[in-house]
Amino acid sequence: MDLQEQYLREIKQLLWENSLNPDLYQMERLAHFASLVADKNEEINLISRKDVENIIENHVFISYFLSEYVPDKMFKFLDIGTGGGFPGIPLAISKPLMRGVLADSTAKKINAVTEFLDKLKLTNVIAENSRVESDEFKEKYKNSFDLVVSRATVPLIILFRYAIPLVKDKAYMLVMKGGDISEEFKIAETKYKSYIKKSTVFEMAYKPNNIRNEKGKKLIMVELQK
Repeated sequence: MDLQEQYLREIKQLLWENSLNPDLYQMERLAHFASLVADKNEEINLISRKDVENIIENHVFISYFLSEYVPDKMFKFLDIGTGGGFPGIPLAISKPLMRGVLADSTAKKINAVTEFLDKLKLTNVIAENSRVESDEFKEKYKNSFDLVVSRATVPLIILFRYAIPLVKDKAYMLVMKGGDISEEFKIAETKYKSYIKKSTVFEMAYKPNNIRNEKGKKLIMVELQK
């Protein structure tokens, strides 16, 4: 069994165990994406090298799982700090009618993501080598997005600052975080309370290895109103 076939078996098992039933073409694309990232990771550090063997569960599946929380009638999303294409590429695969921009300030990573998009024939998203807080990016994309996603390594307060100039008058943020985020969210909420219409924190539990969310994966959903 080659690596891509192994990845396809893993993604099928995780999706089916969690009552997610995408078509086979989507699952094959997710497995293909995983193999592309694993290969490219030999050259560029897109994910932790020790985590490559867990790429399906910890990166591809959890990014796809995020799509289950995307509100209806979302048309254009921004992935801030996409790195190797997470969660933006699995989200684009799961939501082919949505358009997306995958942004990262590291040129090597964006070059890899551009290559992945080409090999996956994903035409509903583009990759941008840019800092989203730059004047150029803000001018190009101001008031453009109804959804911002991120597997955040930066504090929430920074993500709010980045997102607000770029989103429409009504929009959502979906941010994946680990550990205790209560204090971090409180700080962000204090500064940006006037923009927050509603916020919810979801425990991203899933079968079979994280049934009680022992891994502490959280998804913060924020409804924004400007």
